[in-house]
Parts: sequence; structure tokens; C-alpha cells
Amino acid sequence: MATLTPHAPPSQPYVLADEPVLDMLNTLANVDGQPVDFWHTDADVAHWLVRLEWVAQASIPTFEEGALLGAARQLREVIRELVAARKSGETGNPAALNSFLRKAVSYPQLVWPASGQPQLERQRKQQTAEQFLSPIAEAAAQLLVAGDFSLIRRCEHPECVLWFYDRTKAHKRRWCSMALCGNRHKVAQFRKRKAL
Repeated sequence: MATLTPHAPPSQPYVLADEPVLDMLNTLANVDGQPVDFWHTDADVAHWLVRLEWVAQASIPTFEEGALLGAARQLREVIRELVAARKSGETGNPAALNSFLRKAVSYPQLVWPASGQPQLERQRKQQTAEQFLSPIAEAAAQLLVAGDFSLIRRCEHPECVLWFYDRTKAHKRRWCSMALCGNRHKVAQFRKRKAL
């Protein structure tokens, strides 16, 4: 008879929300019923930013040790509170997000390659971790203003804390992932039927 061995927890945050801002919230998850923060170091945050294509690996500035981690965790919680408030129909306090937005220093620059058309590119100062993370703060503000919150949901599994944007055609998505919580639900339903 085969024995079940516990599966190893994921080494990287889940990327399954169909919305990068919500994927940021999902860097804090429950794995096997235990809370897991996937960000422990500045390098963890930097790796996540590259993985989700917020930045290129070569464009990550050096900050004082722990500054990027601290700012990213703070921004994550600010966004989490505002998304939860918006989802529940409550009025959120935008002061903390506005603080991040005020620190964003950006300006357009005309770029005209020799073999192409001129175009505008946004340049950003990145002297602080908050300035570096300002594109995420801007994306979060845009999501809060223009996102369809009838389609922004938390996974229905009672132990799961992951968020997602239901971009399916029928808008019937219930689980963060069928492979994770959807499968756990199926197994639980099967066991319940078998016990009857």
C-alpha cells in the first residue's frame, strides 16, 4: 500500500491571479494551513519583481539592506487593506497609498531610435525603495479605480487567502487554482460522499 508523503511547500509565490497587483497580495499565502510570507529578503522581492516583469534584472538599484523588503511588505499590506475595503463595499483610507504615490518622481522622455519612430518613455527616479515600487502603487490605484470588483475575488476555499481577477469567459471562477484549492475541494466532496 502506498503511503502519502507531504508535498514540499512552494519555493516561490503563486502567480495565478491574472492581475499583477493581486499577485503581490498572494506573496503572503497559507500553505498546508500555515501562513507563509514568500518575501524574507530584498533578493526575494527583486526576484518577484523580475518574475512578474515589473522590472528587468539589470535595472534593480541597490538600496540600504532591508529597505526594499520593508517597503514592499508595507505596500503589499496597504494594497491588501484597500482591495479588501473596496471588495466589501466599504470606504478605504487612501492616505498610505497616496504616500507611496507622492514619492513617485517620473517624467516623459522622447526616445528616437535610428531605425524607428519616435516614442515617449516614462523615466523614473529610483533613489528610494518607495520610488522604485511606485509603478506598483500606481497600478494598484488604477485597479482600485477602474477594476471590476465583481470579478476580483478571494478563493472560496476556507483556508485560502489568495486573490484573483476572474477573467474567464463565464466569470464563474471559484478557486485560486483548480490544481490547488479546486482539487482540495473535489477530494473533500469525494470523501464526504464516500462517508455517507
